[in-house]
Amino acid sequence: QFDNLDKHTQWGIDFLEKYAKFVKERIEIEQNYAKQLRNLVKKYCPKRSSKDEEPRFTSCIAFFNILNELNDYAGQREVVAEEMGHRVYGELMRYSHDLKTERKMHLQEGRKAQQYLDMCWKQMDNSKKKFERECREAEKAQQSYERLDNDTNATKADVEKAKQQLNLRTHMADENKNEYAAQLQNFNGEQHKHYYIVIPQIYKQLQEMDERRTIKLSECYKGFADSERKVIPIISKCLEGMILAAKSVDEHRDSQLVIDCFKSGFEPPGDFPFEDYSQNIYRTISDGTISTPKQEGMRIDSKTTVGKAKGKLWLFGKKPKPQSPPLTPTSLYTSSTSNGSQYPIFSIEPVHYCMSDIKTGKPRIPSFRSLKRGYFCLQGPALEDFSHLPPEQRRKKLQQRIDELNRELQKETDQKDALIKMKDVYEKNPQMGDPGSLQPKLTETMSNMDRLRMEIHKNEAWLSEVEGKVAARSDRRHSSDINHLVTQGRESPEGSYTDDANQEVRGPPQQHAHPNEFDDEFEDDDPLPAIGHCKAIYPFDGHNEGTLAMKEGEILYIIEEDKGDGWTRARRHNGEEGYVPTSYIDVTLEKNSKGA
Repeated sequence: QFDNLDKHTQWGIDFLEKYAKFVKERIEIEQNYAKQLRNLVKKYCPKRSSKDEEPRFTSCIAFFNILNELNDYAGQREVVAEEMGHRVYGELMRYSHDLKTERKMHLQEGRKAQQYLDMCWKQMDNSKKKFERECREAEKAQQSYERLDNDTNATKADVEKAKQQLNLRTHMADENKNEYAAQLQNFNGEQHKHYYIVIPQIYKQLQEMDERRTIKLSECYKGFADSERKVIPIISKCLEGMILAAKSVDEHRDSQLVIDCFKSGFEPPGDFPFEDYSQNIYRTISDGTISTPKQEGMRIDSKTTVGKAKGKLWLFGKKPKPQSPPLTPTSLYTSSTSNGSQYPIFSIEPVHYCMSDIKTGKPRIPSFRSLKRGYFCLQGPALEDFSHLPPEQRRKKLQQRIDELNRELQKETDQKDALIKMKDVYEKNPQMGDPGSLQPKLTETMSNMDRLRMEIHKNEAWLSEVEGKVAARSDRRHSSDINHLVTQGRESPEGSYTDDANQEVRGPPQQHAHPNEFDDEFEDDDPLPAIGHCKAIYPFDGHNEGTLAMKEGEILYIIEEDKGDGWTRARRHNGEEGYVPTSYIDVTLEKNSKGA
């Protein structure tokens, strides 16, 4: 059964390698699965470059936590693949190599034993054949001798020669007989040894090898399952983390975040006053007619009022063009409130007239400056003082920056204290180090502290400014409702904000609109008078339309102050005008600028 055992052991090794191939493909599946999971997590993870882009809503945070848990889950799949590769596949491949070597050795030993037995049989068979041949030759020699001995005609010499030949053949037959007997005895011994000692030992070794192969397969089956079972607790934690992330979603907190995010700090617009146009109708007082006596002292010219309103909306401080007579009566009266303040009263008819005018004609633009500033917000980057944001959001951003700067300042202060202590130690123990080597670092730290203090002071000034503006705007809105006659949307007296909250950003006016759109609103014939001068502290390229490029140290005329948006209107000696950043210049206003 040697050949059958050869085939069986070969089948065992082939089955072992087949299982190893199965494990390898399972490892590739785990690796690809983990890779696809990681790519999925990477695809849906937020690509943020700053803390401002970090998710704040609980639903978003929960989703990103789920992504993190899924990423950990993918890591556990990689652990499974690595464990299977090391503990199962790698062990199987090493054992398969050793098994092939051992099987080859045992089969070679069996073949050698069989070859040795065949060789002994051939030697015995050769000696047997030789003995048989010599015996036949001896019989022939005996028959020849007997024939010559009985032949009377044979000579004595022939008889003696035949006798000698008989003796020689008999002797050789005896020798071959002895040799054949020895070879037969040797072959029988080797054959007994082969079938009772050598081959059983080889078969036993093959059996042990095959049993070890079976045991190794059993261990690999167990290791295959253990690789998966080891990561089950961690995978369970990942799933528990996903469940906790789902439970952490708080709809009320998300709603509050939305409120805090979009809270602008603006006051809601007040009520439109009643505009009474019936006072221009002079009726004859009769018994059946009830009329309101004229109040000459309280009558206000509508043209004067509208002119004041138009003055607030004027871009360059010029007088507007003469207005055409209104199509409807525009008498304006004032009424006294409980606190003694007066506000104009209009009838409801102009409201309908204005609405119809909006539907049929071009929309009226509250402020050319604010319109251009809203356009610039779509092009320009976020500003350093956050003046592009609504007051409430600007206040929050400035407060966050101040807190960050204070933390950095505290770090620099701690580092300075540590350097001073180290310098004192070096001065007391010069062998530990040179005190002078710490001076550059100490100087740099002090410089950083000064810079941070300046930044904190600057941001605190901006914070005080925005808080003051919010308070002043609230006071103005509560103290008088006359602003509603001239303000549309959310235009403030400073001209810092536009109708749309998304356009409330700082930027220079962009002269991109069609010039005929504003012919009815503005007049650019006479240049504005200079109210001061400024010196450029930093150079400004002025790439955006409406800005004025300047070099460091250049002297310019100031023709319009900063309205709170961070831009000042200036003019060169050659008459070129444009907006420059207020923080880039040193402004000097004339004392009589207001009356110029």
